[in-house]
Amino acid sequence: MSDLVIYGSYGYTGNLVAEAAVERGIEPALAGRSREPLTEQARRVGRDYAVVGLDEPGRLDGLLDDAAAVLNCAGPFSRTAEPLVDACLRTETQYLDITGEIGVFETLHSRDSDASDAGVMLLPGVGFDVVPTDCLAAHLADRLPDAHSLELAFRAEHGVSRGTAKTMVEHVDSGGAVRRDGRIEQVPLAHETRTVDFGWGHDGEPATAIPWGDVSTAYHTTGIPNVTVYAAMSESAARTQRLIGPLSSVLSLPPVKSALQWYVERTMDGPDAEERATAHSYVWGEARDPDGERAVSRLRCPHGYAVTVETALACTERVLGGDAPTGFQTPAGAYGPDLILDVDGVEREDVG
Repeated sequence: MSDLVIYGSYGYTGNLVAEAAVERGIEPALAGRSREPLTEQARRVGRDYAVVGLDEPGRLDGLLDDAAAVLNCAGPFSRTAEPLVDACLRTETQYLDITGEIGVFETLHSRDSDASDAGVMLLPGVGFDVVPTDCLAAHLADRLPDAHSLELAFRAEHGVSRGTAKTMVEHVDSGGAVRRDGRIEQVPLAHETRTVDFGWGHDGEPATAIPWGDVSTAYHTTGIPNVTVYAAMSESAARTQRLIGPLSSVLSLPPVKSALQWYVERTMDGPDAEERATAHSYVWGEARDPDGERAVSRLRCPHGYAVTVETALACTERVLGGDAPTGFQTPAGAYGPDLILDVDGVEREDVG
């Protein structure tokens, strides 16, 4: 078995990561619960594979026994992270994933002492969720060490994959979230809007508060106790978000979620190669201290899924090289604010 196992390798993002890993000579083992897409992928990329469900702890342990690390690309991660983390703790295997789910970050943070005792690293969020925003948060904290509030925003010129859409459906009834005085608080969806200057030709755009992963991770990375994250969004899209709130009791019903998942499965796919090669994503951040001092910085990045491939493999290669601090980690907490600058095409500028 390889030093690296990619679990959920045949999904949209997992497949991009697996193909890039093979091209770079990493030689991962491929794994997941669905035999047909897994065997087809393994034949195509020429790698070993294992069909293993997350409800099979003995087989999971066997899968990971000889591996140095597992990269989990199977969402929703609220269902997949904990079984894999449990197996990693039993087999002393380093754990990485590409989640952006606040609940997963917080759950894995609660396993920090277990992981430290086992000598295992838990590093969720090594994709576009949340490497660019986490690195920008850490950069702003370095620029303004006494910051007490942090606002982050992103603009993505692309659609989402089937797996990302399924994760959105999974949490469609969860509402919004912010961090206030160090604690995560639930708020209504799209409870706040502001204008964000993303630069690079995208100035002064409306953005709406969303429950992005940095509500969890930015605090663990920087210690800044007040965090809100925004996404560029039209006013009509923001109104639609607000309308979802009163419908949460209906959307939470299992038949409704199942119907939405069925629709996603049959109608959605991810961005094609041309879009991934040409579109960009933008990240903005502002930190403020109690005296009113502020620091503003922003990033211009390649397409979000292209960033995910690069950052997931950059973190994985560090781990396989032995750079794996034990316990719960965030990307910038483990590898610093300049981790994102290792991705070709990323630009960072300080604008205030």
